[in-house]
Amino acid sequence: MAAKHRGTCFCGSVEVEATGDPLEMGYCHCASCRHYSGAPLSPYLLWRAEGVTVTRGRTSSAGSTRPARATGSTASGAAAHVMTSHPGMGFTDVRPPVLPGVAFEPTVHLNYAEAVLPIRDGLAKLRDFPAHAGGSGETVPE
Repeated sequence: MAAKHRGTCFCGSVEVEATGDPLEMGYCHCASCRHYSGAPLSPYLLWRAEGVTVTRGRTSSAGSTRPARATGSTASGAAAHVMTSHPGMGFTDVRPPVLPGVAFEPTVHLNYAEAVLPIRDGLAKLRDFPAHAGGSGETVPE
């Protein structure tokens, strides 16, 4: 049986459950994630959409600067970012602190064509998700 990982938003009003292991984990530098998080990058744990469920409370969608690509969800009535849906790809990413039982071991930096900081940590620099996780696997120059 696949492992179930449970966690909550910052205030505890929304509980999320993810089944199995993440397909990928890393940092995203795209304009949407930077703007939404208010940080130069945003860490993520990536699952197939059907593997992530809100089990208590409800989230509200926050529009993205790239609505065809991603829609972020916050705890309803709060500003805590919980997860992001990627409907065109069939994925959902969850912020690592929401699922504290998952060891965050990032393997990639996603850029979606806009990197902010020079990254020299040895991780792959990709335009979208790695090929093994359903993306193109296309790299971007340093």
